[in-house]
Amino acid sequence: MEINFIILALVFYFIGSIPFGYILTKFFGLGDIRDIGSGNIGATNVLRTGNKILALTVLCLDILKGFIPLIILKKNFLSTNSEIEIYLIASLTILGHLFPIWLKFNGGKGVATYIGYLFAIHYSLGLIFIFSWLIIAGIKKYSSLASILSLIILPFAAILLSYNNVNILLFFLIGIIIISKHYSNILRLFNKTESKIKF
Repeated sequence: MEINFIILALVFYFIGSIPFGYILTKFFGLGDIRDIGSGNIGATNVLRTGNKILALTVLCLDILKGFIPLIILKKNFLSTNSEIEIYLIASLTILGHLFPIWLKFNGGKGVATYIGYLFAIHYSLGLIFIFSWLIIAGIKKYSSLASILSLIILPFAAILLSYNNVNILLFFLIGIIIISKHYSNILRLFNKTESKIKF
């Protein structure tokens, strides 16, 4: 792999590592988000502060972390490099969000950043994820369950959309990593102690 791509991969990891939920709750005097609710730095936990605008801001910023880097790569490097190289390098933003160096590698769940990443690949993938999330969340009322099942559904949707096997494998791997970050949610779902969504 060319040295410029190694540098880009590191840059994208650091971009993904920016903990907007942590930074913004601190900035607006709401304390350490890690001491609130589930302790997660994502938008869902920021919403537990009661500040809906701040939670929406964090959600948008986390989505953009996954969207903008891949768009930049596709625009500037896709003509001379394979799609899978581009997708692999851009996926470092997701890993950065999951394991941010600034917070001792204890980050968010990665769903919002992954959604941005999917939209950057093709809007159809992003829409499939969001629609499946909304349907499952609407029926079961669990955000975590909706995310986990949508992560499982996405690679199969990619198969139906005729994506190549390497791309599909990448979607499976990213899904497994993000699902592993939901282990505490999975335990609460089994114990029936997971918080439900209030629409």
